[in-house]
Amino acid sequence: MNKIKNVKLSSKGKLSYEWAKDHMRILVETIDKLRKNKPLEGITLGFCLHITKETSVLLMGAKELGAKIAACGANPLTTQDDIAAFLASNGINIYAWKNQTNKDYNYCIERVLDYKPDILTDDGADMNIKAHFSNKYNLLKIMGSTEETTAGVNRLKAISNKGKLRYPVIAVNNAYTKHMFDNKYGTGQSTIDGYLRSMNLLFASKYVVIVGYGWVGKGVSMRCRGMGSKVIVTEVNALRGLEAHMDGFDVMPMSKASKIGDIFITCTGMINVINEKHLLNMKNGAVVGNVGHFDVEIDTKFLLKNSKSVQEIRPNLSSCTMNNKKIYLIGRGRVANLVAAEGHPPEVMAQSFSNQILSILYILKHHKNMKKIVYNVPAEIDNQIATSALRAMDVKIDALTPEQKNYINNWNP
Repeated sequence: MNKIKNVKLSSKGKLSYEWAKDHMRILVETIDKLRKNKPLEGITLGFCLHITKETSVLLMGAKELGAKIAACGANPLTTQDDIAAFLASNGINIYAWKNQTNKDYNYCIERVLDYKPDILTDDGADMNIKAHFSNKYNLLKIMGSTEETTAGVNRLKAISNKGKLRYPVIAVNNAYTKHMFDNKYGTGQSTIDGYLRSMNLLFASKYVVIVGYGWVGKGVSMRCRGMGSKVIVTEVNALRGLEAHMDGFDVMPMSKASKIGDIFITCTGMINVINEKHLLNMKNGAVVGNVGHFDVEIDTKFLLKNSKSVQEIRPNLSSCTMNNKKIYLIGRGRVANLVAAEGHPPEVMAQSFSNQILSILYILKHHKNMKKIVYNVPAEIDNQIATSALRAMDVKIDALTPEQKNYINNWNP
């Protein structure tokens, strides 16, 4: 069964799927190597991911490995309806459409859990939270889960720290070949894409305030500087603040940056990093948006409640008139690079989703011996994907000689 917007969009979705697949060589090669043995035969997988053309390559690949697939979107606003239609037409049980209500969103997660999946793959941990704390699903026999995002990993670690985690979780986000490429290069580029599609303003010469200097903030800062922006970074972490300063960015408190910035991009995963006082400080015409997973980083409730008028003047861009000035909000404060654009490029997601499929297979093989905690991706998987990525990019590197290996393991110079 499925619940999507329009099955007639399938042919359009097929073209997008094929385009993404042609540029996800690492993932395709991984699937090709495993296809013959059907390692997921008899296994039901439950996915809660952004339904994009890149995700369709992962879901179709898992199906080729023998799995029964049930999937839903990881955000009410990010589903690409043509991709959902394509997946529905190709044997994927999918519950996803763009512009869901919160009720719709939760309904779709529950429909996926109704399939009694053996392994979950989540983006933000909403499906895992429901599997843990909804009485309807507390008897599910789940082998384990994988988690795609920093926000989701943090939530699952909080559950683990309380001793309430019901099954092992692999933090795919923590793989170097995920967070370094996906979070830094993927979000860096797709953020620019989302902001340009929504506002179509010049980045060059403008003060752009990047809130948070984790991997996402680093990538976004780098791309904004490349566009000619005057980049300001705000941080609460001394080491990251120091790093941003040494990387050549202006670093200051948000109380000061809020008065200077022309464009604001939140990248923290924390609530109210742009709060009531900051919004009141902003100059007329400021643009605010978020690329963290949840729509909690900007105090949009205050902004919308205290605006005399709120009008969507362009797709995914709202003009909020408050105190005789206009503040522009991108994508209702939700993840702008997916709401206002298409998310990360396929070459980036090939690495992230290779981590996902190999981590799923790791759980399938080892779950009986795994503790109910959050694990990092095994180093051998990370290294395997890095090697595959270099090969896909036709990049060659050196190898240690026997003499060098001996030197590493010897305490004498």
